[in-house]
Amino acid sequence: MKIGFIGLGKMGSGLAKNLIRAGYEVILYDINPEAVKSVLKTGGRSATSPKEAASGTDAVFTSLPLPDHLIQLLIEGEKLLEDMRPGAVLIDVSTIDPSTARRIAAEAEAHHVKFLACPLGKGPAQAEEGTEPIFVGGEKEVYEAYKSMLEKIGQPVTYLGGVEQSTAFKLISNMVGMTNLAAVSEGFHLAVESGIDPTLFKELMHDTGADSAQLKLRGSLMLNENYQPMFSVNLAEKDVRLGVKMAQENDTKAEFSQLALKYLQQAKIQYGNEDAAAIYRTFRQEFTVKR
Repeated sequence: MKIGFIGLGKMGSGLAKNLIRAGYEVILYDINPEAVKSVLKTGGRSATSPKEAASGTDAVFTSLPLPDHLIQLLIEGEKLLEDMRPGAVLIDVSTIDPSTARRIAAEAEAHHVKFLACPLGKGPAQAEEGTEPIFVGGEKEVYEAYKSMLEKIGQPVTYLGGVEQSTAFKLISNMVGMTNLAAVSEGFHLAVESGIDPTLFKELMHDTGADSAQLKLRGSLMLNENYQPMFSVNLAEKDVRLGVKMAQENDTKAEFSQLALKYLQQAKIQYGNEDAAAIYRTFRQEFTVKR
């Protein structure tokens, strides 16, 4: 099977490598030539354009930062769906909103291209290891046809229904995770101001009902003031903003996520390229200003 892979950032590069390791013929494209060179060390071959990466392939993977990037690539700018072979499948692993997923699905159908929305559950390390949870949306028969290929790059692979359900699940997951991170940051700040040793605070929190994945993943980052990006403030803000917009479109409340979004947007002004843990700095900064 011949596969095009467009978007070789922190997530896409690991997935592309696993496809290569699994024996697929993979054609690679990214706007950053260094990203392509890094994956080529594992195998595959490079393309000079998205069109070259997609032409004549059985499947095209896309992994891009923003919904607008996908729309420009697939529909309005490059119009990549027009270049894909009828009967081929488009597999998008980006984090996008349901309305964007619906638009892509409709456009793909118009060009006789199958479409699976496959957002991911964890981070770059899991993408590299092949242990990335994948949440699949699309037609059930298309999922069944490509399930074994998806299992080569991630585990577990879960079918959620339509593209709306898989993309909504990913946004909700990130909304919950980032809202929890805001609460953890607030807790760290309150502990310091209460005279509690922050290292001890973190360790004790793990033995209480306040323990969480975000505390495990980012508590040490906040303690050590290490904000090298695993998942940046910019991306966290984008996902929570899309999730809040989705809730509004569904006439549903998302008040806790809206509050988390407020702090992410504050953090984005100064710390956008740092890890999402930098939301902690907004609590400290706000308190210093008030003093």
